[in-house]
Amino acid sequence: MAVYQGARCRMCRRAGMKLFIKGSRCYTDKCAIERRSYAPGEHGKTRRIKETNYGVQLREKQKVRRMYGVLERQFRNYFEKAAESKGVTGEVLLQMLERRLDNVVYRIGFAANRSQARQLVRHGHLLVNGRKVDIPSFLVKPGDEVMVREKSRKLMIIASSLEARKGQTAPEWLELSPERLAGRILNVPSRAAIAAPVNEQLIVELYSK
Repeated sequence: MAVYQGARCRMCRRAGMKLFIKGSRCYTDKCAIERRSYAPGEHGKTRRIKETNYGVQLREKQKVRRMYGVLERQFRNYFEKAAESKGVTGEVLLQMLERRLDNVVYRIGFAANRSQARQLVRHGHLLVNGRKVDIPSFLVKPGDEVMVREKSRKLMIIASSLEARKGQTAPEWLELSPERLAGRILNVPSRAAIAAPVNEQLIVELYSK
């Protein structure tokens, strides 16, 4: 499977906002946006380009794709499935991205960022309804339980992430049981419950051309 190997902070600078790709680092003064809020590249500071509607739509799509760590072909497949489903296409698209196992692991608090969550899933540290699942794109559904395997409960990555999130609550569509290192999917997240600062309608317009 292809994996992005480039500098991740450049993604935030290109988007012009924090995408929280690096977890706790994004909350410190080491964050790239805090130090260099302009676009990357030789002419990042002086670049003055009037964006077209297409450019605005493309940038929004790239922002969402990078935020969830999804490659282009996979993102297109998600959009096509969302377009064929009942409901508002943009909202269904975000719901599918949110229900990815790697994102759920991140939202629950077992990982500091989605990249770290993806690694935990790939290495087989998570169970879904008691069965090992090592596919980051696995879509969970209401009623599913995501739990850390018994042999993986002492991993520093998980312990430090939960410690850093202490005092924070999980999204309303998830239920966390810290003592069991488990989380349950209560329902499909509504748009209001998805903490993604994006305009999904722009993505729908882009793919509808």
